Amino acid sequence: MERKFLYVIAALVVLVIAALLVYRVWGMQLIRMVMVPRESFTELQPLPADAYVDATMWIARPDIEKGNPALWTPAGVTTPQTAQKSAQKAAIFFIHPTSYITTFGDSHWNARLDDKDADATAKRFVMSQASAFNAVGTVWVPRYRQANYGAFLTDKPEGDKALAAAYRDISQAFAAFVKANPKGPLILAGHSQGSRHLLQLLREQVAGKPIADRIAAVYAVGWPVSVEADLPALGLPACARQDQAHCIVSWQSYAEPADPSAVVESFERKTGYTGQPRKGTHMLCTNPITGAFNGAAPASANIGTLDAREQGKAPKLITGVVPARCDTSGVLMIGEPVDMGPFTLPGNNYHVYDYSLFWGNVRQDAQKRLAAFLRK
Repeated sequence: MERKFLYVIAALVVLVIAALLVYRVWGMQLIRMVMVPRESFTELQPLPADAYVDATMWIARPDIEKGNPALWTPAGVTTPQTAQKSAQKAAIFFIHPTSYITTFGDSHWNARLDDKDADATAKRFVMSQASAFNAVGTVWVPRYRQANYGAFLTDKPEGDKALAAAYRDISQAFAAFVKANPKGPLILAGHSQGSRHLLQLLREQVAGKPIADRIAAVYAVGWPVSVEADLPALGLPACARQDQAHCIVSWQSYAEPADPSAVVESFERKTGYTGQPRKGTHMLCTNPITGAFNGAAPASANIGTLDAREQGKAPKLITGVVPARCDTSGVLMIGEPVDMGPFTLPGNNYHVYDYSLFWGNVRQDAQKRLAAFLRK
C-alpha cells in the first residue's frame, strides 16, 4: 500500500514537472490561445453625451459615500478632513486597471458596463490603489468599457480597436470630470490599462492646453514610459525628487531574479508619442519610496505595504518589508520575492501589486507634491 502511494506521488511530481516544462516552452502561446477573444470585433456604440453626469457611471466621486471604495483606508490610517473640505484640495482622476479577464467562449473584446464580475474586481483595485490619494482631495473613478486583458496579448488589429473604444469612454469621462472641477489643482493617476489611457489623455487633451497648468502630478504606474520618446510629447518632465510638482512618476515592480523581457520587448516594438522609436531609449523608473528618478531605498524606508493575504479580512498596513531599486533595464526591483498573494505574474512580475507594495509612500508622495504645487 505504501509503495502504491509513493508511485502516485512520483507520478504527480512528473506531471507537475512536465506541466512546468510545457509552460516554460509554450507558456505565452497557451495564454494567448485561452485569453484572446475569438469573436470578431464589433464597434461599440458611443455612450450618450451626458452619460457621465449620472453617478452610476462612476465607481467613485465625491457625492458617492455609501460603498465608495476610494474612501477606504487601512486600520490606523485616517483621511484628514481638510482633504475633503479645504479649498486647497485637489481633484483626482483615477483610471482603474484591467478587471475584465475572460476565457474562450465568454470573451468579448470590451467589457459590458453591467458585467458584475469585472465591476467587483475594479472596485477592489480602486480600494487598494486609488484610496492612496484620498488624503489630498476628492477621488473620481469612472466606469468604462475597458479592453479585455487579451487585447494586450495579440498583434491583431482587434486589440488596438478594443483599446481605442475604451479610451473614448475615458475621454468622455475626463471631460465630465473637468467640467465638474473647473478650478484648482488636479492629480491624474492610473494603473496598467488605466495608465495607458492616461498617457494618451495627456498627449491629446492636456499637453499644450491651459489645463496643463493645473496638473499637480501624474501617476502613470504599471505602464512603460520612454524618457526620450514619450515625455517630450506629454508636456511634463519626469519627477526628479519628492518635493517636485507638475511632473510624471511611473514604475513597474519585479522581484529578483526578474525577467522583464516581455515588457521590454513590447516597449521596444512600439513608437513613442513623439513619433520616435522607443527602442534604445530609457524606460522611466521612479522610486516610489524616495519619489526620485532612479535610485534605491531600503525596506526600512517603506512606510506602508498593504497586506491582503487573509481571506475575508480587510488589508492591513505593514511597514519596513519591501525595498525599492530602479534597475538599469528601467524596471523597479523589490529584492527577494515577498508573499503578496496569488497574483504574482511569470518572471517575478509584481504588476498587480505596484500600488499595494508602496501604498503608504504613494500617499505621502501625493501630499508632498500637492504641497509643492500649492507653494507655487
